[in-house]
Amino acid sequence: MKNVNAYAAQSSDAKLKPFDIERREILANDVKIEIEYCGVCHSDIHQVRNDWGNSIYPVVPGHEIIGRVTEVGKDVTKFKKGDLVGVGCLVDSCQECESCKDNLEQYCENGMVLTYNGEDKHLGGHTFGGYSEMIVVREKFVLKIPENLDTKAVAPLLCAGITTWSPLRQWNVKKGDKVGVIGLGGLGHMGIKFANALGAHVVMITTSPSKAGDAKALGAHEVLISKDEEQMKKHQGSFDFLLNTVPVGHDTNPYIALLKRDATMVLVGAIDSIDVHGGGLVMGRKRVAGSLIGGIKETQEMLDFCGKHNIVSDIEMIDIQNINEAYERVVNSDVKYRFVIDMKSIKN
Repeated sequence: MKNVNAYAAQSSDAKLKPFDIERREILANDVKIEIEYCGVCHSDIHQVRNDWGNSIYPVVPGHEIIGRVTEVGKDVTKFKKGDLVGVGCLVDSCQECESCKDNLEQYCENGMVLTYNGEDKHLGGHTFGGYSEMIVVREKFVLKIPENLDTKAVAPLLCAGITTWSPLRQWNVKKGDKVGVIGLGGLGHMGIKFANALGAHVVMITTSPSKAGDAKALGAHEVLISKDEEQMKKHQGSFDFLLNTVPVGHDTNPYIALLKRDATMVLVGAIDSIDVHGGGLVMGRKRVAGSLIGGIKETQEMLDFCGKHNIVSDIEMIDIQNINEAYERVVNSDVKYRFVIDMKSIKN
């Protein structure tokens, strides 16, 4: 085992502070990675503050990890020392259930192992994430990063990116489809970029008229202000697909009315109760569905697509010493659109 510098929260009301963690020595199928960048996800904040009631302390967050391979196990075939790689939300799964066999490890029927606050099958206790100097991960869960991309801006693709990419692909969004992206934030800005690159006619749906300029700069063809009843009525029954990134419970009925017959709205942000009136679904055979991140195969496909189309996240860089301030800014929606930590700063 090796002691590694990290940042951790010791309780739900504690600030993140320097903390030493242990990483396992590499096994035959492991890859050791020196972490260069780690994205800041709102999920990190939820876990640190125990908003979901399942946090395990100390919490070392971070599941948008970019770094270089420093060592590989004797049975590793896909990676070598010096490779640019990523680690997302998952570091293991059973690999035996139907979901895993279908390359959908995020739905592992025996329990996926999250990058942090998951069950550590090797050292016992729970897993520690990317707010740290290095990490050791099973080869199967390591991703190849296209070298042509802005490396630091790739980090949020490993959560925000795959969270929005997966439903767009699962519901077969294609050229000419009218796609609405509801909410412009860390998830929504990636939804716009992907839907545009897939050839869809992209409509940003927001409560804030002030976001119209940013939405169009990101690739939206139109902006629909959801508080404007006349605008909403004009678009009623016209969307092939809606990607709903709103992070809290809300009334979905005005959005359901925007869907065509047999069309789907997919939730990727809210894990709270939502308001759905059955009539809005019945009168048009419409669907409301959900989607959780993506499997490893799908995440690699997303990264390859980003490499081909030069897609990365819009980011603001910070040092790890500024992480607590960054959390407050995320909560106040004061970032466009994701923070990324320069992990070299952890050695200062």
